[in-house]
Amino acid sequence: MKVVISAGGTGGHIYPALAIINKIKEKEPNSEFLYIGTHNRMEKDIVPKHNIPFKSIEIYGFNRKNILKNFKTLKCLITSRIKCKKIIKEFNPDIVIGVGGYVTVPVISAAHSLKIKTFIHEQNSVAGKANLALANKVDMIAISFKSSINQFPKEKTIFTGNPCSEDAIKKEPLDKNTFGLSKNKKLVLFVMGSLGASKVNEFLVNSMNLFKNKDYEILYVTGNKDYEEIKKNKFPSNVKIVPYIENMTRIMKNTDIIVTRAGASTLSEVIALKIPSILIPSPYVPNNHQYKNAMDLVNNNAAVLLEEKDLNGDIMVRKIDELINNSNKIEEMKKNLDKLSINNSATIIYENIKKLIGRK
Repeated sequence: MKVVISAGGTGGHIYPALAIINKIKEKEPNSEFLYIGTHNRMEKDIVPKHNIPFKSIEIYGFNRKNILKNFKTLKCLITSRIKCKKIIKEFNPDIVIGVGGYVTVPVISAAHSLKIKTFIHEQNSVAGKANLALANKVDMIAISFKSSINQFPKEKTIFTGNPCSEDAIKKEPLDKNTFGLSKNKKLVLFVMGSLGASKVNEFLVNSMNLFKNKDYEILYVTGNKDYEEIKKNKFPSNVKIVPYIENMTRIMKNTDIIVTRAGASTLSEVIALKIPSILIPSPYVPNNHQYKNAMDLVNNNAAVLLEEKDLNGDIMVRKIDELINNSNKIEEMKKNLDKLSINNSATIIYENIKKLIGRK
């Protein structure tokens, strides 16, 4: 299978794209890939490390605050579509896949004009603007949340879940002693995304002394940006801090509770691994989509919601104590997460792509 794939801007788009690539490689090892991404965002660094051929285009999102900048955006949109058409024509793929981010608009539009089959994947419960703009052009749309179904043409929309979930299940667990943690104590994992995380980190740093003498341990992933400043603080012996963990799902497999943002890929891993969670949605994302992602779990009694505006005093330690010491609540959450899980999401996507291009 020859595949052009595009996704950009955030890990929430890029890692599902990589999960789809990995599944196609697993099923058809001789497949060829070409990734089209932006010239200045995360994908330009992440994708080549996976030995995937990468081509960049200059493209920007529309700026609501500075309308004049949108003239440059429109110009880039036109020129990038022409460039994408040339790239796609030369590569001659069986299918072109978009996995979110404004970079996908010229890529999918170019493929559509060339009458090549197109497929897009939506990770969030609230559809992104790029996918909404492309909905009428593409041949098939995959969604991660059933609640997204009414946002797209129903006749070509399928519920697949997020392909990151299948990748998470396959990962080998990472021993807790890698971080100097006890094998016999429960573990609470704190992970915040980079966007707007400084405010949350400030609250968490001030909260860590409240975990002193608790019979569980804390692994606090600060993010690279804030780590050097945070590590200057003195923390209780049962609190370990690290800037970043490669393949986070490996330690998630040995986690009892996770405190995290509500990005779509993170939630897909939480669901797949059935980890009770306290979700702090980022209020700094378009359409408040992390809050709506979180509510899909909360409404199914599969997670606890804690909004950033409510972070004060000892609320964090109280929320964790209420959950970690309630075995019935923990079991109920795990059962409800199991009901939400789709453990073969990447496989479902692969099978539907195969049908779309006329393969048996």
